[in-house]
Amino acid sequence: MIHKFEILQKKIFTKENLNPLLAFWKFKCKKIVFTNGCFDILHRGHIEYLAKASDLGQVLIIGLNSDASVKRLKGENRPIQDEYSRALQLASLLFVDAVVIFEEDTPYKLIQQVEPDILVKGGDYRPESIVGYDLVTAKGGKVETINFVDGYSTSSILKKINS
Repeated sequence: MIHKFEILQKKIFTKENLNPLLAFWKFKCKKIVFTNGCFDILHRGHIEYLAKASDLGQVLIIGLNSDASVKRLKGENRPIQDEYSRALQLASLLFVDAVVIFEEDTPYKLIQQVEPDILVKGGDYRPESIVGYDLVTAKGGKVETINFVDGYSTSSILKKINS
């Protein structure tokens, strides 16, 4: 019997062990969607964003910034939760197929590896300025933006806690 927690753990990949699954999905002609972020405190805005991203294809892969990467990007007091906890929460979402932790400040190398059909980021980005835009569009893929849910962000949650 496979336990639910094992299923979640099997959705968390390293860059190295992701390749066989990528090859399988590509062989099956699955439309792969990729997005990335820190996802430090998973909230409604994240859930809606990721659900909408998932609707754009058949496979959703999330690149997750490592703890060291989040610290460099967001400051010494971040992340609030460790990378494995964040990965596990993302993996628990039924529409997420894979979570891959990356060490760099940007997911450029991971996007190069995944070669997604669709690259997705939040509505605060212009498609041309999204990391990986050049890689995805050069292979005929699309870059999409999804608007945020107003009032839901990790920063706003932290402000409420600290006030």
